Amino acid sequence: MSDQHAAARPGRVGYAAGAFDLFHVGHLNILRHAKSACDYLIAGVVSDELLRTRKRIEPIVPLTERLEIVRHIGFVDEAVEETWDDKLQAWDALRFDIFFKGDDWRGTAEGLRLEAEFAKVGVEVVYFPYTMSTSSTALRRALAQLEEQRELDTTLVQA
Repeated sequence: MSDQHAAARPGRVGYAAGAFDLFHVGHLNILRHAKSACDYLIAGVVSDELLRTRKRIEPIVPLTERLEIVRHIGFVDEAVEETWDDKLQAWDALRFDIFFKGDDWRGTAEGLRLEAEFAKVGVEVVYFPYTMSTSSTALRRALAQLEEQRELDTTLVQA
């Protein structure tokens, strides 16, 4: 990223990354909270390839569509494809001041490592609580159950 582009951003720049697959109110809440804590919010939408290798999930909504959805959320100033294996690589490319993460990382070995690495480059790590009423995991589970029921119904009809 060019220094000129970074200079054009107003105030404190925040970065919130996620799959944003099966977009739901929890995603909206994270982006809303993130925007309230910075002047310019960049949302990193994790690439399909990273989802497959890092989280071992197959995205339901393709990356181009997830980017389009996130790009049009009013709290988001910029949406980028996240292809970096390491969050410091994201910082090197985007130069943000605040990194937002779900509070399930707080106090974990990975979270503490991330905080220490970001502290060296002056980035603050801010944790937000997840919305407990919904999650992409729960939505995936419900979709899998619906698919199983559909297969069972098809088998019964054919019998």
